[in-house]
Amino acid sequence: MFVITNRKNLIRPKCKQITNIRALIQYSTIAFCLFSKTFASSFSIDPLSSVQHSKNQASVGSSSSPLSFLSRTFKFPPLTLGKKRDITLGPFSMSALSSMTNVDSLADASSEATASTALTAGEKLKVLRSKMKELNVDAYIIPSDDPHLSEYVPEAYMRRKFLTGFGGSAGTAVVFQNEACLWTDSRYHNEASLQIDADHWTLMKQGLPKVPSLTKYIAEAAVSKYEKDQKTFRVGIDPFVHAASFEKDLMDAFQEQLEKLGLGKDSGVRLGEIDTLDDHGNLIDEIWGGERPAIPTSPFRVHPLEYAGVSVSEKLEEIREKMKEKKATLCIFSALDDVAYLFNIRAKGDIDTCPVGIAYGIVTLDGVTLFCHEEKLTLEQVKEHLKEAGVTVKPYDGVIDEIKNHLATNGDNAKIWIDKTRSNYAISRIIPEKLLLNKQNPVTAMKACKNKEEMGGMKRAHIVDGAAMANFIAWLENEIVNEGRSVSEVEIDKVLRSYRAQQPGYVEDSFPTIAGVGSNGAIIHYRAKADSDILKHLDTSNPILIDSGGQYTYGTTDVTRTWHFGEATKEFKENYTRVLKGNIGVDVMVFPTKTPGFVLDVFARKSLWEAGLDYGHGTGHGVGAALNVHEGPHSISPRYTNMEAMKKGMVVSNEPGLYEDGKFGIRIENLLECTYVLDEDNKAYDEGIEEGEEGFPEKPIGKKTFLRFNKLTMIPIQKNLMDLKLMTTEELDWLDAYHQEIFEKVSPLLEANSPGLAWLTKACEKIDRKL
Repeated sequence: MFVITNRKNLIRPKCKQITNIRALIQYSTIAFCLFSKTFASSFSIDPLSSVQHSKNQASVGSSSSPLSFLSRTFKFPPLTLGKKRDITLGPFSMSALSSMTNVDSLADASSEATASTALTAGEKLKVLRSKMKELNVDAYIIPSDDPHLSEYVPEAYMRRKFLTGFGGSAGTAVVFQNEACLWTDSRYHNEASLQIDADHWTLMKQGLPKVPSLTKYIAEAAVSKYEKDQKTFRVGIDPFVHAASFEKDLMDAFQEQLEKLGLGKDSGVRLGEIDTLDDHGNLIDEIWGGERPAIPTSPFRVHPLEYAGVSVSEKLEEIREKMKEKKATLCIFSALDDVAYLFNIRAKGDIDTCPVGIAYGIVTLDGVTLFCHEEKLTLEQVKEHLKEAGVTVKPYDGVIDEIKNHLATNGDNAKIWIDKTRSNYAISRIIPEKLLLNKQNPVTAMKACKNKEEMGGMKRAHIVDGAAMANFIAWLENEIVNEGRSVSEVEIDKVLRSYRAQQPGYVEDSFPTIAGVGSNGAIIHYRAKADSDILKHLDTSNPILIDSGGQYTYGTTDVTRTWHFGEATKEFKENYTRVLKGNIGVDVMVFPTKTPGFVLDVFARKSLWEAGLDYGHGTGHGVGAALNVHEGPHSISPRYTNMEAMKKGMVVSNEPGLYEDGKFGIRIENLLECTYVLDEDNKAYDEGIEEGEEGFPEKPIGKKTFLRFNKLTMIPIQKNLMDLKLMTTEELDWLDAYHQEIFEKVSPLLEANSPGLAWLTKACEKIDRKL
């Protein structure tokens, strides 16, 4: 087992000395050019940068500066000087460079820099801590979130990535004066350990024994300060990028520690407090400087009624009925997929792979408002669409004032409905607690349960996705087996995307493709990069795990398959089979309505548990209809705290896996449609009649309404990786029936005599059950 935890340890001392000698020569060349009076007086020297600029700025390679040739000619390695500090040629102005006398002055010069991505991890932290000290802040929290608490965020909000180097979608950084910590879950433990600078950051692996939660760790730091000088521990945050629920979580942690000290609420001791630093903005932005990308303003497009199934007016009617039941006067929608669903609009470009646009929505009993940047309404079709639905459009930054005005106008008669887990703290803190309704918002449930048209679009998307995958695997197998090539993970990603792009209605991928060869497959959210130290090439000696999906105008896909084009080991086949048995175990479940997803999770793990094996992630997540690939509120996972019941119309992934660090990863994922067992129950649902309502088929006394799953994914499972001795007759029958369904639905989309059709035909043949 081999896991790289610190890339610096891979550099041998002699190589490092040679690197430093070369660097000295190169920097001497630069110094001569920069400080030559003749040179300086002859040209106007632009700031230099050894890093790639954001897409809306010119890169050094295209610069017209006379010094641009130097950055193209020389590769400037870090130059280690004395204190084990790294110095790189950063994007500083002439005056900033000439004033530097030592490495420590880099931090001081950052305010003069036009950009700051050339700063090392330690230098970024030094600048931040200096600002924290100035503001009397003991800890500063940098989450992954944007103001809408999105899972994937625009580059402009990737502050945690900028500061830590860790690019995963989940994780929170906390900077103290004497240490810096990064919390992330088991999906990213390997990835984070590779990306952060271990000299400056401590990785807190959430979910492992003895690893404290973020709030507990901060509260314990507050205790240390109180015991030292009896002062309150001050935590700085940007209220726009923290969930409204976070404030209570942190204050509860402070209170718990107070009680451990024997100090109750009546003691008058304030162990810790939150400072939103309203007059200072987000502290990371000052360090990021001019390199921070602009907030995107990609235009909205209309999501047609033929795919949405329900008009904006009909959705508003249902929302207002729910508001009347709760006596709410205003309902706020902050999550971007909620906004896209409510207004039947989509966008491309604000967030990669997510068809949503940056905006807020507010619904009152007699009005509805969309808050967005005006650049998002460039299409006349969109303007007309919103006008027909009676939607008022206001500036994006006006949402806070709108809420304040509603409170001022309605006084104590106001009741504002938000979901604190899906709204930011900047919104929640302006609403008096007695006037706030903290409940799951009405759109969440509406969006999760797909109507007939939405489900029809999802089924279509998975069939065309199956055609794309058949063509792709036929190509990949030919390259590996027949041509004898070894194909890089990056090329695999690009070619797969090109096959999806040939399908009608394709917009973009639904998330960054995970293509992990061998040991990279064990990095659960791995993403191949051409310049990566761990990039691998696929041949017949290793398996590959490919987790990918597409965004189509009518639906969203997400599928994982593990392939091996050589001879797999006996161990690998046994593990693969146990993962497959777990997938089948969930797929064939029949269960009564009101069953929460965690009840089903054990069936995905049963075969693995029998061999003393398990995996560290959930088994299933919800998926949007031409929306985000990850959608709540339901899930299938060991987290028994999620009591959300599975319902007719929900789409959920089914993705058990197994991962051995340094060797391989296995995952088999299908998307499933949750549906009633009885046709008469399904017919009533399609007519808009739900269980418990008049007209829904009655059941005899003692009988219940039951649910089951239909497979949406139409991509074969590799048969020769199975250990038939572990498979039951029923499981083999399941696989044969699944492959027959795939062939019937996908083969008509493939060209006659094409490699894709030939591959699909073979892949869907019945299993040879002879051992």
